Amino acid sequence: GRCLDVCGARFERGGESPLRLLLPPWQSVTHSRGRHSLFSATVTSTPWPFTLAHGTTTLAFTFQGGVIAAADTRASCAGLVACPSARKVTPIHSHLVVTSSGSGADCVLWERVLAREIRLYQLRHGRRLSVSGAGKLLALMLHPFKGTEVCVAATLCGWDEGDEPGPRVCYVCSDGLRLNGELISVGSGSPYAYSVLDAGWRWSMTVNEAVALAREAVYRATHRDAYSGNNVDLFHITARGWKCRRREDLKEEYYKENRRGKEMM
Repeated sequence: GRCLDVCGARFERGGESPLRLLLPPWQSVTHSRGRHSLFSATVTSTPWPFTLAHGTTTLAFTFQGGVIAAADTRASCAGLVACPSARKVTPIHSHLVVTSSGSGADCVLWERVLAREIRLYQLRHGRRLSVSGAGKLLALMLHPFKGTEVCVAATLCGWDEGDEPGPRVCYVCSDGLRLNGELISVGSGSPYAYSVLDAGWRWSMTVNEAVALAREAVYRATHRDAYSGNNVDLFHITARGWKCRRREDLKEEYYKENRRGKEMM
């Protein structure tokens, strides 16, 4: 049938697309060619009764040793601290990690959809989808939701194979924007993170230098930005896959710096 009963509410099922979503009854849908799939529908959702305040600090950059992806763990919504232990750096494939900011539920949903499509691509074609290709796929899936309350800002970090192997970073926003670059930072703390990254980044860094730079950038952002803080998650992606460093408490780094400053006086 075209509808599905979930907890007493009727949800309309999308078209024949494998990416179809169950559209809530309070959303109005503009039909295209007699059906409303993910790629052929314009979704207009009911506005929120309050303004959401999004804040975080995520960053990723390439260097000769791979890709470093890092983020704080404080999540904010409507001015309230929520889910302080949430992980904003998520591995979705053996060679692909995503740093996300925006609405937590939206980010989790689209990361799962993207992980499924990447796995299906690998099974169908016998090779991994490139980072740029994964970014293009995510941008195409998010574009129909431009102008709605869907809020996703994802940075895809991975290692490409093929004719031009190497580390790659791609940024995708919920309005369909897609950017490729060597250094990307997103969130309310990104201006502070950029001040550290722009001064210290270079391609020839060692792994230890890259890790130290990412930690310093996140730490400075959390120290200055009220919406960023708690801990720092850090991933290192290479041709062999990704590695996750132990989560660190940035509060301890703040106390250590204060003690060093007093000792130098």
